[in-house]
Amino acid sequence: MIVYEYPFNERIRTLLRLEDLYEKFRFFLRQSHHLQHQIALSTIFEMLEVAGRADLKSDLLQELERQKSTLVSFRNNPNVQSEMLDNVIEEVDQVSSALMACTGKTGQHIRENEWLMSIRGRTIIPGGACEFDLPSYHAWQHKTQEQRVRDIEQWFAPVAPLFAAIQVVLRLLRESGTTTRMIAQAGSYQQMLQGKVYQLVRVTLAEDALAIPEISANKYMLWIRFMCQDGDEKPRMFESDTAFDLTLCNF
Repeated sequence: MIVYEYPFNERIRTLLRLEDLYEKFRFFLRQSHHLQHQIALSTIFEMLEVAGRADLKSDLLQELERQKSTLVSFRNNPNVQSEMLDNVIEEVDQVSSALMACTGKTGQHIRENEWLMSIRGRTIIPGGACEFDLPSYHAWQHKTQEQRVRDIEQWFAPVAPLFAAIQVVLRLLRESGTTTRMIAQAGSYQQMLQGKVYQLVRVTLAEDALAIPEISANKYMLWIRFMCQDGDEKPRMFESDTAFDLTLCNF
């Protein structure tokens, strides 16, 4: 199955961008070649650009506290598995404590590292990280795989609690929705939301589906147009009835 997600507000949009960068970072860090590790390091710089909002940490802490309060209220519900609930509450407590222990602006340790900032300044220039521009970086790339991974993990460690919190918040958000099977008549689907506030919509299609959803939404209406694309041609309307799973998520 292929899942397409659409955020209803800028806060969730930012979290999804950071989640995407984190997945990219973890993938390239697990690789062995120094060029792949260069991408992992560059991705850290991208994370800092996106996470530069000063209120991101406080937003996450507030959301985690709200989620904990909601979860605790379920403890007397006979339909809830108490052991599973306690595990989730403990996880929320752990990521909250780790995030609260982080001091200073996100990524400040990297901004204070002159060597890393010199690399950052060159990597944003096309071809700017060549060996004749950054001989010290060229030397670092020739360290062993284990040394490079250790260095990158050390540079990432101070912001790791932020991304652990993002993972928990987004997971709880995705799990909050109820999935419904829908049919888009002639490739188009509309649903009136009647002012109810959602934060994320998820559209799930079979992997062999030819349709590609284009989603637009506000607090009044959700509109999904299914498109198709052949080769290099511009996407065009998919005019067949299309079955998909729709999940509207809100804390």
